[in-house]
Parts: sequence; structure tokens; C-alpha cells
Amino acid sequence: MGSYILRRLALIIPTLVGIMLLNFIIVQAAPGGPVEQMIAQVEGFGGNTLDRASGGGSGGEISSGGDSRSSRGLPPELLKEIEVMYGFDKPAHERFLKMLGDYATFDFGESFYRQRTVMELIIDKMPVSISLGLWSTLIIYLISIPLGVRKAVSDGSRFDVWTSSAIVIGYAIPGFLFAILLIVLFAGGSYLDWFPLRGLTSSNFDQMTWYQQVGDYFWHLALPVTANVIGGFATLTLLTKNSFLDEISKQYVVTARAKGLEEKQVLYGHVFRNAMLIVIASLPGVLVALFFTGSLLIEVIFSLDGLGLLGFEAALNRDYPVVFGTLYIFTLMGLVLKLISDITYVLVDPRIDFESREGA
Repeated sequence: MGSYILRRLALIIPTLVGIMLLNFIIVQAAPGGPVEQMIAQVEGFGGNTLDRASGGGSGGEISSGGDSRSSRGLPPELLKEIEVMYGFDKPAHERFLKMLGDYATFDFGESFYRQRTVMELIIDKMPVSISLGLWSTLIIYLISIPLGVRKAVSDGSRFDVWTSSAIVIGYAIPGFLFAILLIVLFAGGSYLDWFPLRGLTSSNFDQMTWYQQVGDYFWHLALPVTANVIGGFATLTLLTKNSFLDEISKQYVVTARAKGLEEKQVLYGHVFRNAMLIVIASLPGVLVALFFTGSLLIEVIFSLDGLGLLGFEAALNRDYPVVFGTLYIFTLMGLVLKLISDITYVLVDPRIDFESREGA
């Protein structure tokens, strides 16, 4: 297992480089980069705009800002100053190589518009995304696994039918649409005003006692986590059910029952460990989806200032240091979580040997 982990860790580097290169090339072709935006502002509002935006600073080695020579009426010296400001005075390959060197030490440069380093922004927004993702994942697994097991045991019963109907309806409703419904019903939209509409804590959070802070924290998380969970537990529930149904029909279960073991012993002593393998394998995907992609619109709707909202705003504003910095973190975490999933496989079932499988 040790050599397998080392090989997987070594593969993370070329995978990261490949993903960053692909996105770097795509961004080069995208119009409306920060240089073009700055030129448009200077042409429209005067040269003092350059001074206001010059705090964007470093990190410009990441991407092209477009063809600044297409601007009209600006002196070449000003155009050159704008390009140097964002680091676009160098060829694309030099910017990419410099980006890789900086990213190897987690130096993502500075945001073009926020006047803060990308790492500071990521660290600042991370607690919000972690809170939303972790609590959503925990609740999804606490609901999905027992429900999936119950559905497998009572396959074809009325309980199985009506829970399947509820699951399908929950899965069909997009998370952001359910979030809007929750706001309308419970956050002062049109009916009840039980929950706050924005933020992760109240404005007077620092003046509260510790138990009031805990209550306030979960009070603000209630609606966003509920909206996240509704669309997330359906797939895992059906995956758990199908995995258990597949294991229950195998010969070792028939043998265990023939020996006179109780149904609970058969189910949780023999079937559970094997059936959970595929559920464990889905954990990295669930975490990545909830932390980053799935929580994006939820963060926007509930005004939660997390990584999803940060990346979304950076993409709209062509804030390339933030775009690539968050992409790098997302990709790295996804690869690490996948490796953790494989290790967990072995811990759950020591019979699995990835090294021999790779050598086959």
C-alpha cells in the first residue's frame, strides 16, 4: 500500500499541471480580460482610474488580458503601464511557467481588484464553505445510509414505494429553487420570518455568550444546509439500497442465515461492510460537489461569502489570480480526497490490494 500511495502522490503533480495548462489555454482565448477592462475604464473615465485600480498588483502572470493595441486614443506609454501592472508584458509561456513555480509554494499572487493576496481571500472564505459542506455531508450520510438500508430490507413494500417517490421529487427539484422556496416560506419572503436571510452569523455575534453563538451559528445554517441536503441525499440513498440488495442476494448471506444467525447479525455483521465499499467510494465526489460546485448558488442566494461565491465573482470580473488560485485548491483537494477514499477502502476491507491490481 505504501508504494501505491507514493505513486498516486506523484501522479498529482502532472494532473495538476495538465488541468492548469488546459484552463490557461482556454482563458487565453476568452475576450474581455483585465487589461481590456482597464483600457475601457481609462477611455471612459479618465486616467485617474488607473491609479485607483493599481492596487491589483501581482498575480498577473496567470492569463492574457487581450489585445490592448485595439484601444483607441491612448498613448503607448499608458498602454505599456497597464500591461506591466497586470504582468501581461511577458509572453504566455513565461507567465504559465512563472505561475507553476509560484503555485508550487502556494503563492497565488494578489487579486486584481480586492487589494489582497489570493491566499488571504481563500483562508478568509474557507470557513464558510467548510461549514456548509461538512454539515450538509454529515446530514446526507446520516439520512441516506439508514434509509437506504431500510429500503433494501423492505424492498417492494409500501414504505419503499412512497420513500422512493419522495426521493425522486427531492432529486428533481434543483437545490437553488428549493432554497428560494425556503426563503419565501421561512425567511420573511411572504409567510414566516423564522430564519435569517443572509450571512453565517449575526452582527452582534461577538457580544454573545458561547452557547448563544452556537445557536446563532446553526440558526443561520439551517436553511442553506437544508437546501443543500434535499438534492444530495437522493443519489446516495438509492446507491446504498442497490448496494445492499446486491450483497443480500450473494451466497455468503444465504450461508449465514442457514447457520441460524439473526437477521441483524447477518445484515450488520456481514452485509454492511461489503455494501459500504461503494458508498465510501462516492464520498470524495460528494465532498467536492458540496464544498465547491453544489454550494455555489446556495452561497449566492443566502449571501454566504464562501469559496463558491468568491470563484463566481472572480470569473465574472476576470480576476484571474483568484480564478486560478481557487481552481488549483479545488483540484488539489479533489485529488487528495480520492486518495483518501482508496485508503479507506483498504481500511474497511483489507482484502483489497491496489498494488497487485495495478501490476496486473
